[in-house]
Amino acid sequence: MQLPAQAAKEDPQVPQTLDAAAVRTWCSLALDALGRDREEIDAINVYPVADGDTGTNLYLTVESAARAVEAVFDAHATGTSVPDLPDTARAMAHGALIGARGNSGTILAQLLRGMAEVLGEDRADRGDGADRAARGGGDHLARALHRAAELAREAVAHPVEGTILTVASAAADAASRTRPTVDGATGDGAAYGDGAAVHAAYAGARVALAATPGQLAVLGRAGVVDAGGRGLLAVLAALVEAVTGDAPSPVAPGARPHELPAVVESCDADDSPAGPAFEVIYLLETDEPGIARLRRRLDALGDSLVVVGGDGLWNVHVHVDDAGAAVEAGVEAGRPYRIRITHFGAAAGHQRERAQRAVVAVVPGEGLAGLCAEAGATTVLARPGEPPASGELVDAIRRAHAHEVVLLPNDAELRHTAAAAAEQARAEGIRVALIPTRAAVQGIAALAVHEPGRRFDEDVVAMTSAAGATRYAELAVAERQSWTMAGICQAGDLLGLIDGDVAVIGTELAATAETVLDRMLSAGGELVTLVLGQDVPDTLAERLERYVRDGHLAVDTVVYRGGHQSAPLLIGVE
Repeated sequence: MQLPAQAAKEDPQVPQTLDAAAVRTWCSLALDALGRDREEIDAINVYPVADGDTGTNLYLTVESAARAVEAVFDAHATGTSVPDLPDTARAMAHGALIGARGNSGTILAQLLRGMAEVLGEDRADRGDGADRAARGGGDHLARALHRAAELAREAVAHPVEGTILTVASAAADAASRTRPTVDGATGDGAAYGDGAAVHAAYAGARVALAATPGQLAVLGRAGVVDAGGRGLLAVLAALVEAVTGDAPSPVAPGARPHELPAVVESCDADDSPAGPAFEVIYLLETDEPGIARLRRRLDALGDSLVVVGGDGLWNVHVHVDDAGAAVEAGVEAGRPYRIRITHFGAAAGHQRERAQRAVVAVVPGEGLAGLCAEAGATTVLARPGEPPASGELVDAIRRAHAHEVVLLPNDAELRHTAAAAAEQARAEGIRVALIPTRAAVQGIAALAVHEPGRRFDEDVVAMTSAAGATRYAELAVAERQSWTMAGICQAGDLLGLIDGDVAVIGTELAATAETVLDRMLSAGGELVTLVLGQDVPDTLAERLERYVRDGHLAVDTVVYRGGHQSAPLLIGVE
């Protein structure tokens, strides 16, 4: 996204202000800055996990914020009105919340939310320009930075100094301490503009960032500053330029003191203890009591817990060994969606080396997301009625961090979307093989025979063969009366779809499932896979297992819990 930089130097006698247009410019400049610095920030990412993606995560978070701000301006494009600061700030914060990636991206989203809270208050009384200066405009921005730092610390289960939290607090403190008036005088009660406040915040953050290696041992051993704090400094530099028109001098790699230490190239693998195997992120719709319970549950499961948001919508980030349990905790607390599970893999040194091969799988429910992640796949959750866009698939391919990627769309309707994502990833230099799996059970079969040690082509052939040898079915509920290949169905009837076509119409789940199994097993089979939806009782699985065992002695049955998925039951026969 490229937006024109709109900020310009103002008359030094007039305090400079953060208004809606400046927020728009801030997002554009921050996105540009993180785009330039992304690889450098990724390279110094050693805490909390040395997975080399902090710069990328911050970029994607700000990109989502910038898009949300652009949407607000687009909505006013045909009229005479323009967005105001509160609406623009809230859009920025919401965009960051729903698009937050990784530990630092999630914290940045909360920082923006804290700023939006203060920037949106006293809406009718703030005024603009000189009138706002008389009311203490810079003080208002300093309070916004303080609220941001405060909320960010509250969002982190166990705050650690020497991180992005430290840099954010230092920026807020510096903005409050330095209160120059227009004529240059200072004092606790002096009025001052946003320009002075952002300059002070940036200076304070820069000094704090340089001190992070002395606060966090893993940074000191690696000889780097905190990657999240480095990214925040880029965002604050963009804020200075958006408000004042002055671009702070760039942070030079290798310069000391008060500037970025040299980018780390390698480090001993034992510098930090091994952490959990998975990063789990999802959006969650729930209330405050639900979030309180979730925090306690996730804090006991893993580390790097960050929960941000409010007003019924939250972004949850945690590192765990049991990805399924982390998602189940979200299900118990409310309605999770946009679930992303990433396997950290074996890290060599302080950077996660790009793997030779990885699998990206689209799954219909959080239960299968956990199952596939534990098998080493990077997953994308498809919500009922809301299939993932090609951009989400490309993002997942990037997160897989491999030279070669096998993409499993697991839905016939996603074939074009998946093909577009594969083409974009190939243009970025990633070798992608798209296996046209049409159902989740085919994806499970393909993943079961995946062997990273084989030649890429051989592995793709084996996975394609396993998927193709798996017939698939699902039981769905008819939404209205309609004609089908099995006759006329009524609203509320159970439909047994085999390989995408309606083959059975029934009224009772177990009986309909048995009829579907008879049809599928009439052509033979060795293994039946059952994937149960969230509200389907275990007794159904037990009944179907007995039914298969009694009628087909040589056929085994495996059962998985799919969680919230559009179909109450998925069936695969290999």
